[in-house]
Amino acid sequence: MPGLVSIKSPPDAPLLRITVPEPPPQNPTRTPNRKPPSASPSRSKASPARSAKKPPPDSPNPDDSSLDNPDLGPFLLKLARDTIASGEGPGKALDYAIRAAKSFERCAVEGEPSLDLAMSLHVLAAIYCSLGRFDEAVPVLERAIQVPDVERGPDHALAAFSGDMQLGDTYSMLGQVEKSIGCYEEGLKIQIQALGETDARVGETCRYLAEAHVQAMQFDKAEELCKKTLEIHRAHSEPASLEEAADRRLMALVCEAKGDYEAALEHLVLASMAMIANGQENEVAAIDVSIGNIYMSLCRFDEAVFSYQKALTVFKSSKGDNHPSVASVFVRLADLYHRTGKLRESKSYCENALRIFAKPVPGTTAEEIAGGLTEISAIYESVDEPEEALKLLQKAMKLLEDKPGQRSTIAGIEARMGVMFYILGRYEEARNSFESAVAKLRASGERKSAFFGVVLNQTGLACVQLFKIDEAAELFEEARAILEQECGPCHQDTLGVYSNLAATYDAMGR
Repeated sequence: MPGLVSIKSPPDAPLLRITVPEPPPQNPTRTPNRKPPSASPSRSKASPARSAKKPPPDSPNPDDSSLDNPDLGPFLLKLARDTIASGEGPGKALDYAIRAAKSFERCAVEGEPSLDLAMSLHVLAAIYCSLGRFDEAVPVLERAIQVPDVERGPDHALAAFSGDMQLGDTYSMLGQVEKSIGCYEEGLKIQIQALGETDARVGETCRYLAEAHVQAMQFDKAEELCKKTLEIHRAHSEPASLEEAADRRLMALVCEAKGDYEAALEHLVLASMAMIANGQENEVAAIDVSIGNIYMSLCRFDEAVFSYQKALTVFKSSKGDNHPSVASVFVRLADLYHRTGKLRESKSYCENALRIFAKPVPGTTAEEIAGGLTEISAIYESVDEPEEALKLLQKAMKLLEDKPGQRSTIAGIEARMGVMFYILGRYEEARNSFESAVAKLRASGERKSAFFGVVLNQTGLACVQLFKIDEAAELFEEARAILEQECGPCHQDTLGVYSNLAATYDAMGR
């Protein structure tokens, strides 16, 4: 009977801010809220576009018939904005925004698209998102993008573009990456139609879309968009600009994911030179960490240590000894020393990082700590300490709230926990952990990704150990179909599933 093959989970890729829209400018533009992907992209709740606090005006309570007054919509929309700006909370603003949208809809001239209606729907959707009610924001935005007529000029193009991008952000917060990318692509088409293919703002949107493709592990599409973004920014920006540096960092990430480490290194060196020219010391340090990662992939360990130490010196002097950036470098050094067989040094750096994560400085996010704990757990796993690795993963799970926008991240951690349970012989817990990860990945629309196929394979392995052979066969079959499509029949992950499937059919007498 052929042996069963376990496939390691690839690292999970982390997630866009949604703000209450302001009155539109004259041309469609978008400045991405994503941070450069060499640092961890993060997403946050919607935040009001205004920061100055002021008392909200008196709250009117118009009846439905008064919504036919054409002056009421703008007044209610202003009240919604002012209520948010006052810090009173989104509950009352939501009521104002709903009434404003109804008023604009009633007062709209038949056959004439109302930009005021589109704007009020954008504001309403942003408030829903700030309340965590993303599912309710989706139909509002779907209605909003149907209102403008792109052929009527730049204002309508802006409204349609903004609606598509905001809908993409909302799907992203729900963890529905494929739908999110579809919306961004539609927004990019509208922007290109309005501004042309070489406008600088088109370059910003291309990079935004490229980052979404990176998160979906669609690296070929991401590379195409990165190249286009670089061409546009080279045409519009000075040499060694900050925009070019951001493009090159993203391109380096794509090249690294595709195994082209030399190209990744070249992009990072050029990005570092641009940041040095612009006096961005902390960004240079962050790039040094990425350069160290590439050197480590190339087994150039002395150069990797030098890059990490350079970054560590800058982070300690600029952010303090207990900043999570310092801890992240400790984790990289721990991984490096583990790979070179210096286990004592590796464990020492792990302990140093854990001390920082145990007492985080103000401003440290739960996502940063959870990510660090997950990386350290991988080191403990590789030195045959699965129980310690499991404890760290469980801590990471507690830090992350089970919100839609965190589904993919949590699913990745649960899959790793399943591996640890499996190694420890706790097969029932392994199966439960894998099944929870599978359910989250299905819900977030990742049922066709290679990672999903890997997790299905691992779930099947746990089922075999529990003598649930029929269930295991179904899981292996689904994993086989996905991995053949995504990786090809000769990929080692696909071959592993073939072996598992053959062993399962042998056990079933087929």
